[in-house]
Amino acid sequence: MKLHELYPFPEQTKDRKRVGRGSGSGWGKTSGKGHKGQKSRSGASIPAWFEGGQMPLMRRLPKRGFKNPFRVEYAAINLGQLLEAFEGKSEITLLDIYERGLCKVGSPVKILGGGEVSTAVTIEAHRFSASAADKIAKAGGTAKSIEVQEG
Repeated sequence: MKLHELYPFPEQTKDRKRVGRGSGSGWGKTSGKGHKGQKSRSGASIPAWFEGGQMPLMRRLPKRGFKNPFRVEYAAINLGQLLEAFEGKSEITLLDIYERGLCKVGSPVKILGGGEVSTAVTIEAHRFSASAADKIAKAGGTAKSIEVQEG
């Protein structure tokens, strides 16, 4: 016997509810929809947020602030955390950062100045904080900035 050959016996299946088939069925006349009103009509589907025609809550509340559609969210990584993840490596590329799982693949990366740099390291990222770039330069390394890809 195979899974697709299984079936329930007729006495094990429940018949579907047939509404509007006379008062003897228990689902006659109004067919379980009560009397009149919007939900008793055919094709009635009222969205959960509908408030019966009164001014909706989202339109009654005042609007505040401003949403900048061009804002770029950077994944921030501290220098100490980065160098700990790539100990003994002299060149750290953006692909290395993504592969190690330090941030989500494709997200712009900004390196922050938390932590110490003891060896000369070349780091590739979209942005560097001033303190991070200064620490890398003082250790004899380089900070390569890449342009952020739009969309």
